[in-house]
Amino acid sequence: MAVNQYPFEYNHKEPFIQQVSDWVADVFYDILPEAGFEVRDEQIFMAFQLERAFAEKKTIFAEAGVGTGKTLVYLLYAVCYARYTRKPAIIACADESLIEQLVKPEGDIAKLAQHLGLVIDARLGKSQDQYLCLNKLADIRFKDEDAPLFEEVNDGLPDFVHFTDTMQSFHPYGDRKQYPHLNDAQWSKINWDHFQDCFVCDRRHRCGLTLSRDHYRKSADLIICSHDYYMEHVWTYEGRKREGQLPLLPEHSSVVFDEGHLLEEAAQNALSYKLKHAVFEELITRLLQGEVRESLALRIEDAIMQSEGMFQLLEDRTHEIPGSERKAIVMDEKLLDSIRRFSSILDAVEEELVFESELYTLDAYQLRIVEEHLEMIQKALALFRQSQSFICWAEHGADGLTLSVMPQTVKEVLAERVFSARMPIVFSSATLSVESSFQYVADSLGVEDYLSFSVASPYDYAEKMKMIAYGRGSELSFAGKTAAAVDLIAQNGGSTLVLFRTMQELREFKQNVAGDAQLQARLEGIPFLYEGDREISDLIQSFQGDAKSVLCAVNLWEGLDVPGLSLSRVLIWSLPYPPQDPVYAAKRKAAQDAFADIDLPYMLLRLRQGIGRLIRTRSDAGLVAILDGQLFSQEGVLEHVLKVLPEGVELGEPEAV
Repeated sequence: MAVNQYPFEYNHKEPFIQQVSDWVADVFYDILPEAGFEVRDEQIFMAFQLERAFAEKKTIFAEAGVGTGKTLVYLLYAVCYARYTRKPAIIACADESLIEQLVKPEGDIAKLAQHLGLVIDARLGKSQDQYLCLNKLADIRFKDEDAPLFEEVNDGLPDFVHFTDTMQSFHPYGDRKQYPHLNDAQWSKINWDHFQDCFVCDRRHRCGLTLSRDHYRKSADLIICSHDYYMEHVWTYEGRKREGQLPLLPEHSSVVFDEGHLLEEAAQNALSYKLKHAVFEELITRLLQGEVRESLALRIEDAIMQSEGMFQLLEDRTHEIPGSERKAIVMDEKLLDSIRRFSSILDAVEEELVFESELYTLDAYQLRIVEEHLEMIQKALALFRQSQSFICWAEHGADGLTLSVMPQTVKEVLAERVFSARMPIVFSSATLSVESSFQYVADSLGVEDYLSFSVASPYDYAEKMKMIAYGRGSELSFAGKTAAAVDLIAQNGGSTLVLFRTMQELREFKQNVAGDAQLQARLEGIPFLYEGDREISDLIQSFQGDAKSVLCAVNLWEGLDVPGLSLSRVLIWSLPYPPQDPVYAAKRKAAQDAFADIDLPYMLLRLRQGIGRLIRTRSDAGLVAILDGQLFSQEGVLEHVLKVLPEGVELGEPEAV
């Protein structure tokens, strides 16, 4: 069936969404069952709930358990509505690994194509950091310890990157997935980052990122991106229009936020401002390359000196946060005064630029770039003048300190720029509610008017899932948890997912296992796969293809779909409380009861997601083990955890295994 044709006979005299609903009912009652799919009451119930959201163009929280077939439901509505409005639908996933799972050969889009003859134009809109930066590659490929790897990457680039022949055919390239052998640290040396100045890059028209955008913007049905990328689109929409650039995403008909309970964090990340002295100095000194008045040159010199001094004060006031890559900043009057003085000097520079622009001595394009950067810095610094309304932290890199600043809450901006739009917005997840209420997620996002429903998984968890917990009586040490994990993995011959709360925990576990000959002997023949060692979707594919393997991860609590023998045990290393970083520190400080309002709901949602990785089909079965003794030692936690376990599942003792 050709794209842009409806998969049913459309009657112009009848409401379109009602006709979609009738066809969807036929799909789930007749067409798919004839192809071997089972009729699922939960799926049909969800379909009728989405009918209302699309008909009324409203936001809906669609909580549907594992095995309900929720993805097929929202895909059918999204594709039909896209063809009706002639605008693509956006499917925003929590991260890049979930994007890959949606479009994999055995994924739900492929199933619709196979069993319904529905040819879907689905294209990926990956985040910028998932693409190679040609300038970073050129800078590092001869002088880094990994130079041979980077030279191999360079040699594999398309010919049109290096040669400017006429009549060349261009195509997207440079996707992170094309370099699965690079670990995350190696990739970070050559990928796009926030400090790349794409506006003045002479290679931007041959850049894989640019070509990818050109490709996905032409999609007729679906553009699949991450939460981060959608939020980046929202925040940069007006700025890009002012600069004469296309928005990151085209006009669209609807949005589905898969694993929608994670959207707030993505929104905060997108709205954060990142400042670095070296980048500021490089940008503003571009103005000195032409004929400029002495007063402007002096103001620029003052700004550079003040920036350098401010960043030195920041450096002196940072301290480590256990378990976090972010560093806390101790704000005091001296630092705040330095920030105010820097902002005042930038005001003076901007005033000088007004006069300078009238003389036409500056390159107009370069001037616009600098003015946009100064505006961004001023917006970031303005947050410091609003007491208690900002969150800031610092991160150290090879080229100096990066200051990140974000608003404390984003719900006001979300309400204005996302939820005020008259279009269907679907939040889909198995875990959107906390103890039967959607209020925690709705409040955090600023959603006031919404539809909602919840349907449970059809699977018999009482029969298929066993669950145990360690630490009753006394908590296990790190070495004790390592020994317990190795026992469970060895007993099972692999086939295990180990979920960690932080990368620090994962790295320490990896070192403990690698450095202990006895543990290595027990695990002989069981390959371990660690997040960060390779591209994440490549790791998942390796795990799914080897039933003896073990996958250790920090960011796969949600969305990982590995049915069958490859995953029969899930180990929860630590209860997944939010990180001890400046973002959540600010949330705790603003809450009436930090534990009850912030930490506990976050942990319960993520724990439910982690447990949900085990049973993916009716034939799956296995064990979930919690290795964190806080379950018993922290008052009230056990009671709340027991409430969110799948129906019929009881928490047993380790001896039961």
